[in-house]
Amino acid sequence: MEIDSKYNPAEVEDKWYKYWLENGFFRSTPDEREPYTIVIPPPNVTGVLHMGHMLNNTIQDILVRRARMQGKNACWVPGTDHASIATEAKVVAKLAAEGVRKTDLSRDKFLEHAWEWTHKHGGIILEQLKKLGASCDWERTCFTMDEERSESVIKVFVDLYNKGLIYRGIRMVNWDPAAQTAISDEEVIHKEEHGKLYYIRYKIEGEDGYAVIATTRPETIFGDVAVCIHPDNPKTEYLKGKKVVVPIANRVIPIIEDEYVDMEFGTGCLKVTPAHDVNDYMLGEKYNLETLDIFNDNGTLNAYGLQYEGKDRFDVRKQIAQDMEEQGLMEKTEAYTNSVGFSERTSVAIEPKLSMQWFLKMEGLAKPALDAVEDDTIKFYPTKFKNIYRHWMENVKDWNISRQLWWGHRIPAYYLPEGGYVVAETEDEALRLACEKTGNPNLQLSDLRQDEDCLDTWFSSWLWPISVFDGINYPNNPDINYYYPTNDLVTGPDIIFFWVARMIMSGYEYRHEPCFRNVYFTGIVRDKLGRKMSKTLGNSPDPIELINKYGADGVRMGMLLTAPAGNDIPFDEALCEQGRNFNNKIWNAFRLVKGWTVDDSIPQPEAAAAAVKWFTMQLSKTLVEMDDLYDKYRLSEALMSAYKLFWDEFSAWYLELIKPGYEQPIDGATYKATLGFFDSLLHILHPFMPFITEELWQELEPRQAGESIMISLMPLPAEIDEAYQDSFEIVKEIIAGIRTIRKEKNIPFKEPLDLLVNGEHDERFNPVIEKMGNIGSISTGAASGLTASFLIRTAEYAIPLGNMINVEEELAKLNEDLIYQKGFLAAVLKKLDNQSFVSKAPASVIDNERKKQADAESKIKSLEEAIAVLKKN
Repeated sequence: MEIDSKYNPAEVEDKWYKYWLENGFFRSTPDEREPYTIVIPPPNVTGVLHMGHMLNNTIQDILVRRARMQGKNACWVPGTDHASIATEAKVVAKLAAEGVRKTDLSRDKFLEHAWEWTHKHGGIILEQLKKLGASCDWERTCFTMDEERSESVIKVFVDLYNKGLIYRGIRMVNWDPAAQTAISDEEVIHKEEHGKLYYIRYKIEGEDGYAVIATTRPETIFGDVAVCIHPDNPKTEYLKGKKVVVPIANRVIPIIEDEYVDMEFGTGCLKVTPAHDVNDYMLGEKYNLETLDIFNDNGTLNAYGLQYEGKDRFDVRKQIAQDMEEQGLMEKTEAYTNSVGFSERTSVAIEPKLSMQWFLKMEGLAKPALDAVEDDTIKFYPTKFKNIYRHWMENVKDWNISRQLWWGHRIPAYYLPEGGYVVAETEDEALRLACEKTGNPNLQLSDLRQDEDCLDTWFSSWLWPISVFDGINYPNNPDINYYYPTNDLVTGPDIIFFWVARMIMSGYEYRHEPCFRNVYFTGIVRDKLGRKMSKTLGNSPDPIELINKYGADGVRMGMLLTAPAGNDIPFDEALCEQGRNFNNKIWNAFRLVKGWTVDDSIPQPEAAAAAVKWFTMQLSKTLVEMDDLYDKYRLSEALMSAYKLFWDEFSAWYLELIKPGYEQPIDGATYKATLGFFDSLLHILHPFMPFITEELWQELEPRQAGESIMISLMPLPAEIDEAYQDSFEIVKEIIAGIRTIRKEKNIPFKEPLDLLVNGEHDERFNPVIEKMGNIGSISTGAASGLTASFLIRTAEYAIPLGNMINVEEELAKLNEDLIYQKGFLAAVLKKLDNQSFVSKAPASVIDNERKKQADAESKIKSLEEAIAVLKKN
């Protein structure tokens, strides 16, 4: 059979992926087998593949392919997320480039543009995942805004509202001025910002004096409604009962007293701006203060900002500081570092803002979800993330689920003409409820106004493990009853609160059981400098370009080589090159084996028989080890076990042991065993490297149409004779000793050597030693004459050198080594003779020096004996 001299991934990958699809190998339907289910963390519908996706989906594919080869009914559900904020921002930007503003369009017209954008750019990432080899059941592809998922989201909203868990109210929220929507606490990233602390003079009404107030945000003075001091602070005693004038705004506001004020911060005076600070809002509620919202939704100042109206908040900060300096209202400024919240989606500084929003009560939902992780009903890998999860769940806040966007699931609340609202799944149901609530049977649908806001994207993806099987709409359908709970979730720790915790909550709320059994947290992919890979830094390679360069299997292996669960991945393109080199190693080993001529009439050599017996156990040992590593989700180590088995044991030892002489045939028994080993090796490598393993498996034996390695069973371990394995390891050490002597003495491999053994030795393996070391004879007895020897355990192995070496050159080399060892010993003895060193050094250091002394003395004795023998000859 003619096999190409080089492995060409481009030819192989497309061919076999098409074959897998055509034969429906990824397709799963309920049957009598044990199910194994993974749901993909849905990427943004208009996103493209990045290195984080590569890692995450490689791991998922490994788990799914292995489960399939264990005989399980493996189902990997793919899909995408509508990503409200990100997608709407792209559509708004696209329209702006065409000279169209969102505000110029009706909601329906804008959504037409959004759907057009989604259809044009959506799904690219799923096609890219196919290049990686992802074995998803593509017929099950879901989208968080498709019909079934949308119905599920609305049904859940109505259900939770009817249970009293969803409510509407004015709250201080995190406002994203770029996206112009509220976002949840979990979507706020806090960063250290180097700014200024501004000390501003507020004139005391009716007096010449000032109250000096320190703030990081001078632009918010237009929202000031009071100044607060601590009742026990002697520094601010003079302000009690007085009023001050807000600079520039020239409004008179009262001085109030509260123990909340930190007497040590700034001047001890706190400006109170209830509309733009959470703590100020609480003070405002407590003292019934007015609330002045000074910002427009886009972060510019409104009419309250007087002459600064329409200007951006940060531009106003600079301008107002300058204006105060000129008017003598600025006492001083200081450099100041504080923590500022930024939108996770738009990277813009968030603005605390009072807003009417919809909220979901979390406390009751969180309890079973916390217990499930605490008692390991749901296991986290690595376990360190349990602590983070526990802290958040024990301090969980109500979830702000409304977003001031149009792209998403529209909130199913309908406002009545005379005030109030109803919540319903459909317009017809809303009208029925409205008629009941108002007692007016003549109400028309046109009399009702649906809420303009849409739901947080996470409100759809928290239902994902249930909704992909349509388990909300049809709670007892065959798919949900068979595939749920799912088995494993593979995701990043950065969305442990956004997504993981909330999915667990929805699982207990709607199925009364966990939504998955295990959560494998991947690390963050970083560059060689430790920086997170990002488009902004330009340090993230294009995954598709990597696949084109190194092959999908090479890239998959490169991603896994340094990807321990939960730890960051220091990615280096050299790892993909290492993966490609391993592909080539497998390919060349296969070509070697398939290139041999087989003769069934010749007997099996003893060395080959021993090799087959040994490698059978070595393979079994690795299978057991890999199963254990898989169970612990230590996939990097499982890959390394398979890698070492093929490279170190199969290629470097087994193939060398059984390889026939030049242009000689191989016996049938050994060849058959070797093909069997190759079959097993391809199986254990397949989850990691699906393409090359399919290509070679198809070439290994004649195959029928519709056969595939991916649906054949993983090999099972055979019985392992530990004593035999240990004995073979000793043999490998003996062969290594022989090779060292050949290298040191410059004796070519073609020159046969004799081997003398003095001590305990297992003669069963003599044929192995003879073949691997080109040993003409092995005999027992003490060495004499000119020999080179080495110790393995308690036995001495010696090789008579005769006239195979240049005596003068060898003497010179040994004398040079002797001089070095004597000098080294003298330095060690000098240390040990130094009483100051001996009395002060730790016992472990002294023991180490004495060991150095003993080793040097032993080497000197051996060198002197070797020199004496050479001189006799």
